[in-house]
Amino acid sequence: MNTIVDQLKEALAAARTEVAKVVIGQRDVIDRALIPIITGHHALIEGVPGVAKTLLVRTLAHVLGCDFGRIQFTPDLMPADITGTNVFNLQRNEFALIKGPIFTSFLLADEINRAPAKTQSALLQAMQERRVSIDRETYSLSPNFSVFATQNPIEYEGTYPLPEAQKDRFMLKITMNVPERDEELTLARRMLGNDSPEAVLAAGGVRQVLTAETLAASRAQLKQIVVREELLAYIVDIVRASRSNESVLVGAGPRATQALLLASRAASAIAGRDFVTPDDIKAMSSAVLEHRLILRPEFEIEGVTVTEVIQKILQQVAVPR
Repeated sequence: MNTIVDQLKEALAAARTEVAKVVIGQRDVIDRALIPIITGHHALIEGVPGVAKTLLVRTLAHVLGCDFGRIQFTPDLMPADITGTNVFNLQRNEFALIKGPIFTSFLLADEINRAPAKTQSALLQAMQERRVSIDRETYSLSPNFSVFATQNPIEYEGTYPLPEAQKDRFMLKITMNVPERDEELTLARRMLGNDSPEAVLAAGGVRQVLTAETLAASRAQLKQIVVREELLAYIVDIVRASRSNESVLVGAGPRATQALLLASRAASAIAGRDFVTPDDIKAMSSAVLEHRLILRPEFEIEGVTVTEVIQKILQQVAVPR
């Protein structure tokens, strides 16, 4: 294994260790949360209330050591509350920009589907171009700008589905399930003392292991991960198969192809390899495609799930040798 991949693996392992001090269990979730960070993309985290979605993102921000901003999405939140607005200064007799929380490096969009589509769409330009337009003026954001949005399952009362264009800009959808019994027991024991997850984070028990510079270096190191030509074709075939599946009304677009390639590269780096395998691609397919596919109503009525459709697609597409 080359030295570059060793360095990348070491940095990712250190980040995982620090996050695990606060987030109990959820090892796969932590690994997947690191993928959009080192690839410079965004992630959507879904789970029922109380499974540490917000705590995970706050801990990641601390480990990153980047500027951190948080927006609590509510039904009455307006787009200007996110981007900022120009306010007239009577003393100077001119307009001055009051920047919104989007002007940061690491943005937590908490319970993003509590706000209607009009407000959610305020993030679209920032997520795609890392720029914000306010009153005909365009402002640049940090090159490390990343959005981690948490959402409750759409069946919960008071939630709105995300616009399709916005969902497509999230590289991954990470599902957080309730902890196992042993993990929940560990949490209960820690709550009796002074080492509850929130207390550990507040007391500085988690150290910073990444910086803006190391993030940029990590993205450069990912380019050293080898992807064979037949695996590129495998990725393309998987995404294209989602568009022709009989159960799917709207399949994944070209942005999903790019996301699956980058996610597979990052997954191989986390595993300590300098090459991508078909198993890396399979493992990342659900996270990349799940939030992008829309099933036909008649199949939804029959109880067909997106996860089942993705597994069927993976079985149909020939795996390269």
